[in-house]
Amino acid sequence: MMNQAYQVLNRTFGYQEFRPPQDQIIQTLLNGEDSFVLMPTGGGKSLCYQIPALVRNGIGIVISPLIALMQDQVDALTQAGIRAACMNSSMPSDHNARTEQLAINGELDIIYLAPERLTLQRTLEWLNQCQLSLFAIDEAHCVSQWGHDFRSDYLQLSLLQQHFPAIPRVALTATADAKTREEIVFRLGLQNAKVFVSGFDRPNIQYRITQKNNPKAQLLNFLQAEHQDQAGIVYCLSRKKVDSTAQWLQEQGINALPYHAGLDKTVRQQNQQRFLREDAIVMVATIAFGMGIDKPDVRFVAHLDLPKSIEAYYQETGRAGRDGQPATAWMAYGLEDVIKLKQMMANSEGDEQFKRIEQQKLNAMLGLAELTDCRRKMLIQYFGDQFSNHYPSANNQEAKHCGNCDNCITPVQTWDATEAARKALSCVFRTDQRFGAVHLINVLRGKNSEKIKQFNHHRISTFGIGTDLNDGQWRSVFRQLVAHGYLNVNYDYGQLSLNETSRGLLQGKETLTLRLDNFASNGKSGSRGNRNNTSKNSANKDFEIPENEQALWQALRDCRTQLAREQGIAPFMIFHDATLKSMLQLKPQSPQEFGNLSGVGQKKLDQYSSAFLTVLEQFN
Repeated sequence: MMNQAYQVLNRTFGYQEFRPPQDQIIQTLLNGEDSFVLMPTGGGKSLCYQIPALVRNGIGIVISPLIALMQDQVDALTQAGIRAACMNSSMPSDHNARTEQLAINGELDIIYLAPERLTLQRTLEWLNQCQLSLFAIDEAHCVSQWGHDFRSDYLQLSLLQQHFPAIPRVALTATADAKTREEIVFRLGLQNAKVFVSGFDRPNIQYRITQKNNPKAQLLNFLQAEHQDQAGIVYCLSRKKVDSTAQWLQEQGINALPYHAGLDKTVRQQNQQRFLREDAIVMVATIAFGMGIDKPDVRFVAHLDLPKSIEAYYQETGRAGRDGQPATAWMAYGLEDVIKLKQMMANSEGDEQFKRIEQQKLNAMLGLAELTDCRRKMLIQYFGDQFSNHYPSANNQEAKHCGNCDNCITPVQTWDATEAARKALSCVFRTDQRFGAVHLINVLRGKNSEKIKQFNHHRISTFGIGTDLNDGQWRSVFRQLVAHGYLNVNYDYGQLSLNETSRGLLQGKETLTLRLDNFASNGKSGSRGNRNNTSKNSANKDFEIPENEQALWQALRDCRTQLAREQGIAPFMIFHDATLKSMLQLKPQSPQEFGNLSGVGQKKLDQYSSAFLTVLEQFN
């Protein structure tokens, strides 16, 4: 059956080889066995269930929470010649009835279902009339209360084991720590499933984190300097910030659109479609946007606020560079982000155990943000993967650097902050642990504000003892003291207070080294590790098109856009940029040569070769 799988891979999808462990996962499903798949975004998870669904007799049922994207996924499969359909609450009842009948008649290969639909008695009845090849549970982390996209409907999916014990199941996710994996396996009844954990490294993504210093200006500088006229996503913590940031970027000439749950459903869907089907759209969004977005040419993901966990950060940044080409994960964060997230955790409806887990996850995220060593190494190791498997070093020495994150490209400077930290902690104590960082900095720098006079803080011993550091430097000190656990944050008002960890520093029993933040003017902080100083990492190949090929490159893109517009689909559904690049480099002159390009299956060869060969001939 694996021979058939390779034939489908080549003839339908236009690829010659599987990426490990795709072949092992496919073999498991072809054997009728269950599996659990943890594979990074862009790693090729979809092929792991699509190909077995096409090789095994019957229909593959894909359970997906992404109702708004189901039709796009169906369109992409249809382009490859696969008989696909979707059923959900947004579809007319007659459409769903026709799809049921087609399935019963064996006239479909793959059907996408929302999880809440699967639990309906009617659905179970018509499924029992079908020959089924497999069940694929996509975005499986939604089953876990410890995951960041929890969906209660997913808790009912254990019924698959009860009603269809002979049908193989595969659960797939791009991100899950050990605790989340255990819960997924338990809740879905996959205890006997084969587990496949692919490497977590995304070597084409450059990770960069900087400190907030006029964040909007920092973002604009990042976009204009590195990602002009390119597609990307900007994440913000609140809906209000999404709206204001999108509007501001539009005023600066950036083609930006907002996306959050508070927008009208029609507007939300329109903006999502524009992002998928147009070039160079910047989507400004809350975390409500992104799950299941299969747009391969997203060149950057920017965070204007700190994500609440490494899992969320990894999944969100993983939406960049799905085509394997260089991409950037850029983030600006500050102390105010920590305060906001702690407030949100304190006000959540979760129990104490839930809040404790969330706090642990936030602490890990803070650790990544404040890290002075390789960020990629921490990311890989956080998920239980071995850094050395991806970046082996000579002479049996442990690998320490990836060469493609800001800390590796421009090593972080540090300084002995022991004395400054003691001053800061002492100021917290002398002001009765009732004030936030802004007021404390004003006291330390000896500013005669009305608030300082009101509380007589101009008379305490810490008034004016911190004039050796400016406001930005003191903000950096307080931020890092919170991140390293030396200060607690009051959830309601952002007040800073001491804890047991503070004692050693205050008493002079320990020293403290902090990262030296570079606060440049005009919002240009955070240029460390930009494209002008890019890594020599072999995975970060030059994405630029040679000057003498620019006209042909644009003509190929225009051809793709026109063909997509005629069908009402996204351009990448016709061909990814990687396939267009192959055309540019190899310049096929016949249908046979065109069919040898990576990503060109039989249907796309028949449908599109003539149009693209005509463009290539014009530039011959």
